[in-house]
Amino acid sequence: MPDTQPEPFIPKTRLRRRGIYLLPNLFTTAALFSGFFAIIQAMNGNFEYAAIAIFIAMVLDGLDGRVARLTQTQSEFGAEYDSMSDMVSFGVAPALIVYEWALKDMSQWGWIAAFVYCACAALRLARFNTNIDVIDKRFFQGLPSPAAAALIAGLVWVTMHFQIEGTDIKWLVLIVTLFAGLTMVSNIPYYSGKEINLRRRVPFVSILLLVLFFFVLIPSHPPLVLFGLFALYAFSGFFVKLWRLGKGRKNSETPSS
Repeated sequence: MPDTQPEPFIPKTRLRRRGIYLLPNLFTTAALFSGFFAIIQAMNGNFEYAAIAIFIAMVLDGLDGRVARLTQTQSEFGAEYDSMSDMVSFGVAPALIVYEWALKDMSQWGWIAAFVYCACAALRLARFNTNIDVIDKRFFQGLPSPAAAALIAGLVWVTMHFQIEGTDIKWLVLIVTLFAGLTMVSNIPYYSGKEINLRRRVPFVSILLLVLFFFVLIPSHPPLVLFGLFALYAFSGFFVKLWRLGKGRKNSETPSS
């Protein structure tokens, strides 16, 4: 007589929870694919496509964390997987792109600069993971690796748009690469934007400015606007640092009552 025992009942909530946990990791996988695609395109000499892939990876990297928070599916696995994806997309990929594009003809100086950037990205991610519970959530400690990668990718994209060869500005590229790498492992504070609550009411002017930025300014000249935006962000940390030093000096000079 065949076994006719009913199959065990699995609540729908359990199935839904498993599916939701998969969702943020799909975004992380897509970001990882974008970084891998950027490496392949750089090896084939398609540097413009490689730079665009870095920006796509940056967008997807921002989405996976927000999706995890909105669906309350944060996990240690997701955090570790995200770091691995970031290392490929914002560490290895930009280093390889900039080396193949401009630094290859500089002998040892070229690959040393590319390696310094790659190593600094790894150190930046490791420090972020170990200090995530002790640092001020409003500011990053050092330039975030996605912003550093966007600075490199933006430089590649904007110069290629103006038909400038990387080898013609190789020393400038070397300086920018070292700047992006070393700034990642610095103590320069960078505004994180994590305190922004999308569910909170915002003024109409803020919405209008966002619409103008994303639908008018960026489409008008994507390479120049994106490179300029991340260049300003890369230098903004130094202004914050100087402002803090000036504020601390002013407070120290104020006589106590």
